[in-house]
Amino acid sequence: MALAESGPLAGAGAQKPQGYWAGVGARLLRDPVAMICAVVLLALILSAVFAPWLGLADPYKGSMIARLKPLGTDGYPLGTDEQGRDMLARLIYGGRLTLFIGLIPVVLAFFIGSALGIVAGYVGGMVNTVIMRVVDVFFAFPSVLLAIAISGALGAGIVNSLVSLTIVFIPPITRVAEAVTSGVRGLDYIDAARATGASAWTVIRVHVIGNVLSPIFVYATSLTSVCMILAAGLSFLGIGVRPPEPEWGLMLNTLRSAIYVNPWLAALPGVMIFLTSLCLNLLSDGLRSAMNVRD
Repeated sequence: MALAESGPLAGAGAQKPQGYWAGVGARLLRDPVAMICAVVLLALILSAVFAPWLGLADPYKGSMIARLKPLGTDGYPLGTDEQGRDMLARLIYGGRLTLFIGLIPVVLAFFIGSALGIVAGYVGGMVNTVIMRVVDVFFAFPSVLLAIAISGALGAGIVNSLVSLTIVFIPPITRVAEAVTSGVRGLDYIDAARATGASAWTVIRVHVIGNVLSPIFVYATSLTSVCMILAAGLSFLGIGVRPPEPEWGLMLNTLRSAIYVNPWLAALPGVMIFLTSLCLNLLSDGLRSAMNVRD
């Protein structure tokens, strides 16, 4: 018995089974594209968060003498904008607003839409009909036009942009949450939980939420890049962030007049939007693959 316990079987038996999220993390770490995108996004987030401590120039201070300096100018590695403000500082500080407005509406819509969809999918009947018909009303309008209409009605500003984008993304998340909850509601373990006398809230909290949040979360992450592009579009149209705040969409708008004088300079905010949205999409795809345990 002592020899058997000290053999290779003892070491194999000592290994603990890998949990679901540990497996997701391990599969995600083996995806080189997702890891590169995660590193790029982490660098952008850290530079935006710690911008005041990076020794950058004042993003609001301009100089008419230093207007539209080209890339590589001494003291201005990325040039200056139409008011002589340092482009490097404005791009990094602009990332704070762009990422904030791109993430917060999706987070709020995730919680609100998930709650509405899970309730509608589990309860069914008249509750499902009322919630989903209201959602269908919002689906009658393209997301871009709906965001423009709500922002135009509320007025320009960061808070109004957050409200309008949150309203835009609640319906799609609600529909996904309702669909996956309806598929789970009729499974055997849900019927068994009901048979033991568990209340509806207990069944939802213990048995339903843990099994439906993964697909809802993956879908919500795919909306982050769309939300960021919509936020930049609202600022570009003048119904999002107000000047002189550094925001990538607003910077694209103000640099339109310089596109024939210094096109590379005018393209920098668009490059940042493209790079960030691309990394968000690829990271979302990697996360979806890592969470798909069936494959």
